Parts: sequence; structure tokens; C-alpha cells
Amino acid sequence: MDISWKSIVAIDSIEISIPIHEYHAHEDSLHAFFTSKITKDLGDINVIKILKKSLDARKADIKYNLRLALFSGEDWPEEIRLKDFPPLQKDKTVHIIGFGPAGIFAALHCLQLGIKPIVVERGQAVKERRRDVAKLNRSGEMNAESNYCYGEGGAGTFSDGKLYTRSMKRGKIQEILELLVLHGADENILYEAHPHIGTNKLPQIIENLRETIRENGGEVRFGAKLTDLRIEDKKVKEISINGQWESCQYVVLATGHSARDIYYLLHEHHIALEAKPFAMGFRIEHPQSLINNIQYHNEKNAAILPPAAYSLVTQVAGKGAFSFCMCPGGIIAPAATDNGEVVVNGWSPSKRNGNYANSGWVTEIGEEEWVEFKHHGPLAGLEFQKHIEHKAYEMGGGKFKVPAQNLRDYLAEKRSDNLNASSYHPGKTSIDLNTLYPNDINFRLREGLRAMTSKLKGFDHHDAVVTAPESRTSAPVRIPRTVDLHHTEISNLYPCGEGAGYAGGIISAGLDGVRVIKAIRELAV
Repeated sequence: MDISWKSIVAIDSIEISIPIHEYHAHEDSLHAFFTSKITKDLGDINVIKILKKSLDARKADIKYNLRLALFSGEDWPEEIRLKDFPPLQKDKTVHIIGFGPAGIFAALHCLQLGIKPIVVERGQAVKERRRDVAKLNRSGEMNAESNYCYGEGGAGTFSDGKLYTRSMKRGKIQEILELLVLHGADENILYEAHPHIGTNKLPQIIENLRETIRENGGEVRFGAKLTDLRIEDKKVKEISINGQWESCQYVVLATGHSARDIYYLLHEHHIALEAKPFAMGFRIEHPQSLINNIQYHNEKNAAILPPAAYSLVTQVAGKGAFSFCMCPGGIIAPAATDNGEVVVNGWSPSKRNGNYANSGWVTEIGEEEWVEFKHHGPLAGLEFQKHIEHKAYEMGGGKFKVPAQNLRDYLAEKRSDNLNASSYHPGKTSIDLNTLYPNDINFRLREGLRAMTSKLKGFDHHDAVVTAPESRTSAPVRIPRTVDLHHTEISNLYPCGEGAGYAGGIISAGLDGVRVIKAIRELAV
């Protein structure tokens, strides 16, 4: 497989700013509207393509900033499409453990290079997984192998589907975005400044990607769990899947940041791991209308403005406190992976049209926080994370009810008599969350929120509520690898994506999956 890039060999490109009300008034006839704004004499324009679109809400006159490519005469943009995959090489296979973003795009790139991917996913396919997630929300029944984190598409399937990244590899990012469009995503992800797909659309896109892999010779197994490794001469010779051994040539670990059993398995085999800083805190939730008012101050265009977001970071006592994975119009979800623990995360539908806005509010966690767990060596941060999640489960009272507190009461360090409304379905228990985390962590979270309120006036609104813990922002363990991307001690084991500590989101994980397969190909030639 290869991607035929849209040929942006246009006769010209322009940058324009358009008031938001004008843009939406002409949304059904944008070509004519854009043409009327062009002052250059370019002749008849065939096509106008949006290359970039961002919202500028810094002033009362809210605008869209646009970069447009213009095509005229014999010039037309080339449509994106999938080219045929090359024939698979019979003697080359790669086992990919995990079918989240890293595993999906690793498998697709294997096919592009003529290598057969064998994907091993512990969880279930999307349809079965939806039933398991619904049961968790309705009755607090956990399937430890099929939930918000485990299963087809990984944690990304039931996420907001945010696609922006700090990576500067624009061409490769565009390739992944185009693959998503070709499998059902809206084309606007190609040009929006902060693209997202939405939880309601992601499952079908993930299923379509899986079928592309299978139809072109790849193998995808569900309910298939890596349970052991057999290592000889610094190579993985065999892997045990559900207790059955099979030989392997290359093993890509794309298991995500919640697959704790993989860290324990590697540790038991004395395979090098490293403790890694991460972040923890809680989910803060407001009425979406309140965030809109805080951010826009614009009642005139309220009906056409997108649900407002925010992103803030500050420093408290030498460590960062920051918003994380902000979900406009979203829902707070139970993201634990086992009984006896509580974890919260957030997601949004594609229209982001829910009544609530939620975001993580977290602070850096490092050696100072997990000092009591230092005897666990490279798993010290992981054990601290587990300790907090188990403590939160007990505070919540079971059945995945979360400990919660009204925001103003959290800042005042007093338990809430009556909890504010929330989107979290399994239920909430009123707790003083200042008793969940150690004092230094709570101090940074509280003072950071006060700093945030000084920037976003009204953020500490009496309707806001916090739920905890937001504890899985990233992996608490890194699996070290060389410049050739294989493990520092095992030459055919390739740590990959978020679970290995080398990515932080759908796009960066997908990019890392592609990088790893390219590295395998270079060494295999």
C-alpha cells in the first residue's frame, strides 16, 4: 500500500481571515464566497482547497484564519486514494502485540513493505467491546480484558479522537490523517488546526482499518493475550499466546500504557525497564455553556461558535500543573482495567454537543512522589499509580463509583454536602479529595487551579465538580531501546508507542508504529 498524495501544485495560495458569521452564512457555497474574496486576477478557478483553518477568538470579532490553495486551467488537485499493496514476502513476518494506534499503523506499514503483520490483541473487536463498556457504565461490571483501554483500537477507540500532536513531521502526519479519511473520517481533519474525529465515529473507522489489513494478507487476532516470552541468544525465539507457544521473527510491543502485565512479564525475565515521570490529578467538569462564556464573551455568535476548549499550564513549587486531554461537550468515562481500582478519563462525540466540558487537571509525578515505592525499582511509579487507584476505589465505595468533590470545596479543603451534576455514569461519592493524594501533590493541584482561575475568570464556578483519579496520562515505565529502535538487550524486540514511553496520543503513536516497522525493514534487508 502507498498513498497517492493530493497534489498541492496550485497556481497560487492565499491566506485570508473571515468573520465567523460570514463563513457560516456561506457554508453551502464556499467556492463562490472564497472566489469573491480573491483580489488577484487568476482567471477561472477550478477548485479551492482549504489547507489550514483555525479559529481566532482573541477579540470580540471572532474570525477563521484560512490558507487556501487555488487551482485553475489545466491544474486540478489529485484525489487521495489507496494504491495496491505489493505481494507479501513469504519468509517475513512481524508479530505486533496490541491493536491500538501504534499497532494499527505498524500493521499497515508492514503491508506497504510486503511484510505480513500478525496482530495479537488481548481485547475484543469493537462491537463486542462496546457491549463490555456499556455493562461497565450501567452496572459497574468490569471485563478485565475488554474495556475502555483494552480491545480493538486501544484506548483511542473510545477517546475524543484528538489528532493534533507536537511532532514536526508534517508529511508523515498528513499520511496518517489521509489514511483515516480514506477509512471514513471527515476530510476536515486534513486542515483543521486542532482536528478530532469523535468517539461516535472512531469505532467504524477502526473496523475499516482492520478490514484493510485482513483483506491484504495481514492477520488480526482478538482475545489473544501475550503471556510469556522465550529468549535465547538475546533474541525472542518464541512467544506464548494464551498459553500456546509459536515462533517469531520480530516482536513489536505496542501494548499501550495500561498493559501492566507486560511490564511485570518483562521485569520477571530481567529485561531492562526504566521508571518514567508521568502526571496525575483529577477530571474537572463544568457546564459547557460556562466555558463558552468564559472563552468567547460573544453572545451574538453563540449559535455558530464551536464548543470552547481551554489549555493552560503553570508552575507550582518547581513542577508543572496543567490541563490535559480537554473534551468540549464531552463525557467522563470509567477507564480502569481491573476490579478494585478507579480511573477517570474523558471523551467527546464528533459534534462535541454534550452539556458538559471536562478536562484532566494534573501535576508532574516523579521520584519524590514514589519514594515509598522505590524498592520496586523500575516499577516504582507504576506501584504508586496503582496505590492511588486502589485507594480511590475504596473511597468511592465500589462498583467503580468515583470519589468526587465540588471544585470550590476542594479548594477550601472541605467535603461537599451535595455534589454538582456530572456526566460520569457509574456514580459519585462525596469525599474530600485532599485526602487522596499526598499533601505536596494536592498543594500543586490547588495552587495551579487558583492560577488558572486568574487567567480564566469564573473557572472556579460553583457548578464545577472534580472526580478522581486522572492517573493514566502516560506510561509510568519506559522500555529502553537503541537508535535502531529495538530493545537495548534484545535485538528483535521493538518497544513502540505510548506503552513503551515513546508517544502521547493517536498521531504520535501511529508515527512511532511506522518508524519501528521501517527500522525492522532496514535491518532485515
